Order: sequence, then C-alpha cells, then structure tokens
Amino acid sequence: MRSCKSKRMLWGLSLLALSALGGFAKSYAQSKPHIILIMTDQQRGDCIGKVNANIKTPNLDNLADNGVWFRNGYSSTPSCTPARAGLLTGMSPWHHGMLGYSRVAEKYTYEMPRMLREAGYYTVGLGKMHWHPQRNLHGFHKTILDESGRVESDDFISDYRQWFKEVAPQLDPDATGIGWNEHRASTYALAEELHPTYWTGQTAVDIIKDYDKEEPLYLKVSFARPHSPYDPPKRYLDMYEDVPVQKPYSGAWDSSFADNAKTKDAAFGDFGEEHAIKSRRHYYASITFIDDQIGRIIQTLKDKGMYDNALIVFTSDHGDMLGDHYHWRKTYAYEGSTNVPFIMKWPKAMKVKVKKGKKMNQVVELRDFLPTFLDAADIEIPEALDGKSMLTLVKEKRPQWRSYIDLEHATTYQAHNYWCALTDGTMKYVWFFSTGEEQLFDLTNDRGETKNLVNDPSHQASLEVWRKRMLDHLSERGAPYVIDGKVQKLNKNILHSPNYPN
Repeated sequence: MRSCKSKRMLWGLSLLALSALGGFAKSYAQSKPHIILIMTDQQRGDCIGKVNANIKTPNLDNLADNGVWFRNGYSSTPSCTPARAGLLTGMSPWHHGMLGYSRVAEKYTYEMPRMLREAGYYTVGLGKMHWHPQRNLHGFHKTILDESGRVESDDFISDYRQWFKEVAPQLDPDATGIGWNEHRASTYALAEELHPTYWTGQTAVDIIKDYDKEEPLYLKVSFARPHSPYDPPKRYLDMYEDVPVQKPYSGAWDSSFADNAKTKDAAFGDFGEEHAIKSRRHYYASITFIDDQIGRIIQTLKDKGMYDNALIVFTSDHGDMLGDHYHWRKTYAYEGSTNVPFIMKWPKAMKVKVKKGKKMNQVVELRDFLPTFLDAADIEIPEALDGKSMLTLVKEKRPQWRSYIDLEHATTYQAHNYWCALTDGTMKYVWFFSTGEEQLFDLTNDRGETKNLVNDPSHQASLEVWRKRMLDHLSERGAPYVIDGKVQKLNKNILHSPNYPN
C-alpha cells in the first residue's frame, strides 16, 4: 500500500502531466491557422480594383497583393441559396442537389462549419446566411444574422433588425425605399452607422477584438451588399462622381431581351443607358463601402496578433448582370452573373511556390473553399467532395488542376432561362435545356460575351470539343439528360437532383 507521501507525489506528477498536456493542446490548437471567410452578396468578378481600376477597393487589392487572386472564379449555380449550398458542402450542384433557387437543406453529409468545429475550431457566422430555417447553425457555435429583412421562418427577426430597433426605435431601416430585388438606386437615407454594411463590419471587428479562446477561430463574415438595394451612403457615392462607368455589354444575340415590361424589379429589359449607369455607380460605391469595412477587419486581425496565422479568403455568392445584354440580377450563364471575385491570403508560416500578388488563371469555384479550409487545418479531405484545395496551387510547383468547371441553373424568370454551361476561363459553352439553343463565347477576346460563335466556321472544331465535354458532364445523370449518347432537350424543369437531402 502506497504512503500518503507517495500518493501526493503521484498526484503532483499527474498535475504536471495534465498541465503539460494542456499546454500541448493549446499549442496544437494555435498551430492550426485561423480561417476568415469574407464574402459579399451579388458582387461581379470584374468589380474589384485588380480587374477594373475605376473601382476603389484598396483593402481587397492589398489582400490580393499579400496572397493571390483568381481571375476565373465562378459560382456554379448563380443565385443565393444554391450558391451557398455549394459553399457549405464543397459539392457540385448535382451532388448537393440544388440545381436552382430553392431552400438550402437542413443538413448535409459534409458541412463547412460543422467539420471545422469537429476539428477543434470555434465557429462563428456573421451576416447573411440565407439558410432555412433561418436560425439553422449547420455546425456553427453561433450565428449573428442580417437577412436583408427577409422573414422565412416563424417569428424570425434578424440580429441586425433587433439591434436597429434598440438603437433607433423611431426610425425605419427600410427608409431608403428600394426593395432587395430592384435595380433602381438611391443614397442611403439614414446615418452611415445604421447601415447593415457598417453593422456587419463593426460586429466583425468586435468579435475579433474580444476573441480570447484557445481554439483557432473560423469566422465567416457575409455582407448583404452590394446586392440591391443599391444604397451607399452619400460620401461613398461622391467618390464616383467623375469616375468612368462601364456601359452594359450588348451583342446581336440579345436584342429580344430589350423589349420587356419596365417594372422596377424586371429581370429583363432596356431601361436606358442612364438608368444602368446610375445603378452601376451606386453599386460601385456600395462595394467601396464594404471594402472599408474589410480594411477595418484586417487591421483588427493585425492588432490582435491573428493576421499572420490566418488563412483569409474573399469571394461572393454570385454576380449581378447590371443590364448586360438587357439582363438584371443573376441566375444567368453569363460572366456578370457567374464570375465572382476570388482572393486568398495564406498563413505567414506556410511555404509556397508562388510570388505574392500573382494573378492566377486556373478556374476555381465556390466548392473549392471547403477543401481549402480542411487542407489549411490539416484535416483529411473526404474523397466525396467535388472541390479541390486551392492551397495546392500555391504550394506545389506543378499542381494538377481541373480543365474546366460546370455551371447551371434551373428555370428562373422565363422558360428559356434553363441552362447548363462549361468554361475554362478562356471559352464558354452554354446549352439551353428547354430549347436546345447553344452559345459559344471567346472569353479571352470578348469577356462581355457580345459575339455568339456557334455558327462561326472558324470555331467549329472548338464547338465540337465543348459539345463532347457537355455530353461527358451530363452522362452521369442518365435520362432524361442523356439518351443514346446524346444530350437531350428537357420538357420540364428539374429543380433538385436525386442527391438533395430529404
């Protein structure tokens, strides 16, 4: 039988061991990088300073200069909820099951916040999630929400709206008077500090300032703008008073979309160049307002000592046509709708093979963020994920990457708008399911997609390559998409694949 002295010695050793183990656990947790996902809603890929020098995004440009930026970043199903399902799951549209706009399922096999939480991260989602039910966590420890006034769950009120009621009970958060699917524009009617963009930025700053946990932080900051309403504060609009604004693209193939009803939220129509330019000017100013908030977030990470050990990425869920080809909003196959910003800054200690600030031409998509985060956190990437880790593109000398990416959207706005597309960032092929119409665009020389090259004799060999790729892509689905080795027109809209969770 051991003496009391022996027991005390063993207990002391146990305490030392536990203390050492605790120190090891803390060190292990801190060895994993913080992961900061910053995203906007409905921001075109050509609306950052790296692509268009007339758009003022100094903080995003600086983030790109300290990492890399991808010119060919895409959103495979370019509307809010299916795009966010792809981001959440790391899956293609067919595999996560949302082929168009519907509700994000309540639970998936693979979910970004849940997988990071299970790997030891403290997970916070801030801003717009656009999930259903609206308080669904998908593995986040907590969410702090701004849903642009949408109420899609019983008795739901967002955290932003609740805050607004407390600080400005006599005011209307919608005082500017423009709905979230309109393309009119106006200056924000209230104080800048009441705007949801400012609230999101300030809340992110507060979360980082107050963060004192041993676990690495996964923070998703999801701004609800520049999605309409296009309502920047006046001082941001003033920055664009004399700045040239890109006119909407147009070509011979799009004239049928010009003559449509001129309602304030019309999906198609020629509203005149002045209307489009005004909307774009306000849209650009909204982006600069967000960029300032991103600058505050990054500075707070630096002040807190978290920046160097952080993987920071920036993207958007989809783009905004802004009148290109007489199209408004999203859900279309064209660059304004599908092409989105992609920026990645890796942790300082990570060994890479590329120079900072490099423009990357590989085609990347929202599904690539989950495997990228898992890779950064040294978590095994499930083989079932369709996405790929973008870190391989900066860590490996000769990385293997996909040749092209798939895009699609089920019917929205009009029956004709039901399509599947493929692109490698230099060419784009579009197949319309309801009509059998085809489009082929040379994105290298015609990023505005003004010339449909399907009937151009000099592009017939390329057209056949893309037709074969489309057949290969859709063959997994079988009938009714492919029958007897041929891609088929569809006589009904298919919104969910068999993989959509019940």
